[in-house]
Amino acid sequence: MTYRYDLIAEPWVPCVTDDGRVEELGLCNALVQAHRFRELGGESPLVTAALYRLLLAILHRVFGPEDRDAWGELWARKRWDATALDAYFARWRHRFDLFDEDRPFFQAAYPGAKPKSIVSLVHHLASGNNPVLFDHHTESVGVSLSPAEAARALVAAQSFGLGGLSGFPDKFTDGSCARGILFLVVGDTLFETLMLNLPRRLEEDDPLGLTKPDLPCWEMEDPLNLEGGRPYGLQDRYTWQNRRICLLGPDVGPSGPRVREMTWGPGLRLSEEAITQDPMKYYRQDPNGWKMLRFQEDRALWRDSAPLFRLPRGASAEDSRPPQALDELARLLEFSDVQDLSSAQTKRLLALGMANDQAKVEFYRREELPLPLELLHNQELVSHLEAALAEAEAVRKHLWGALSTLACWILFHEDKKLSRPASDTRDNLVKFWGGERHYWGALEPAFFTLLADLPHTPQDARHAWAVILRRAAWDALEQIITNLGADPASLKAAVMARAQLGAGLAKTLELWLGHAEQTTKEDVHA
Repeated sequence: MTYRYDLIAEPWVPCVTDDGRVEELGLCNALVQAHRFRELGGESPLVTAALYRLLLAILHRVFGPEDRDAWGELWARKRWDATALDAYFARWRHRFDLFDEDRPFFQAAYPGAKPKSIVSLVHHLASGNNPVLFDHHTESVGVSLSPAEAARALVAAQSFGLGGLSGFPDKFTDGSCARGILFLVVGDTLFETLMLNLPRRLEEDDPLGLTKPDLPCWEMEDPLNLEGGRPYGLQDRYTWQNRRICLLGPDVGPSGPRVREMTWGPGLRLSEEAITQDPMKYYRQDPNGWKMLRFQEDRALWRDSAPLFRLPRGASAEDSRPPQALDELARLLEFSDVQDLSSAQTKRLLALGMANDQAKVEFYRREELPLPLELLHNQELVSHLEAALAEAEAVRKHLWGALSTLACWILFHEDKKLSRPASDTRDNLVKFWGGERHYWGALEPAFFTLLADLPHTPQDARHAWAVILRRAAWDALEQIITNLGADPASLKAAVMARAQLGAGLAKTLELWLGHAEQTTKEDVHA
């Protein structure tokens, strides 16, 4: 007898309450009760992102909306229509069984594929050439997942699968979310978040290049028989089957059903054009084509956030493409009759994704930024934000220069034969000191304050930001100087480094703080 697991009713979608508890619900209840929960909370950012896209595909299919008026009507209800959802799930319930013999949910067998451990499906467990720090699972030891865990891993694997050798004539290709950052606008409840990322239906002539008919994979007769590597629309893209995965089992024992094995092989391949058309990502044009914003291991997202809020119109739209939810939200703010939505509010911008080196996951990350809606409504504020971040980078360069001078004098003293230390020796010493890490770490809380204050008092916010930049740079330098000791050589090196930093700060921050204030470190606490 085949084991059944109905994803519409069985609890597997992790929903987070206001007090931080996680409740797992079936697909129907997760949507019907979305107004009761704060957000989704998967095992990893990858699972969370994939689940959001799955729920959005369902909502697009059931509710549209066809235009902004229809969107406003849905928003005003503050919850999803349970009757409409029940009717939709009743019609397609046979396609939501995780272990169905004929058409298991989000799965398809690859001819000739042999069973292998389920561990390969889960990014955060060690497998093959994808070792994960502090995880001690191996394929030989064996890993098993509950049906709920397997369902979440399946959805995430279809979105975040990585290209590479497959053991078959066709290679694995990257999933639709494998590269770049996914952005979602976050509201006060799960319902609001889903609504804020549920823009109007895109037409055939939309800049994203979407076409019709657009269906989620479970409604297609053969979802793996698509030509051209181009999704038909948002529903197709959000349920794109990058892998032919088939879960085996499960084994039913005293501890309940456990999935231990699966088969898999290559699935759908996105075209190069389609890769640059994901509505949740940010793209910019450069001489080599469209480039997407990615996470960097040693660089927080806020440092690159200003372009996200720059919403191009007209000819400028040819150079950059913001996440669609931000663009649509800006257009909604132009209408004063949208209930409980105004430019005076602050939402959040959620960033989810991973970084990888070919077929190896290096890290995955979740970051959040405040999202004052006035930034979308008043693009002049974005100019202030761009200038403020440019100032931060300029001060960083002055700090690096001062630290380089400090290193040169220290190294010159240690080796009298050197008239000037080698640049790599100097740079390695500067990196070892970690002054830039200290500098950027001190700025992150101040950046969130800057975002919050810009819509109200942009000039005051910029002045306060300049004060923080000055203090963070001096603090970073002084922390290193303190650790050098008080010998004559160190004291001389400190004098030279301070003079260089003071001159650089005077040049960059004179507009906000005046020239005289920048010249000495004592002004930091004035």
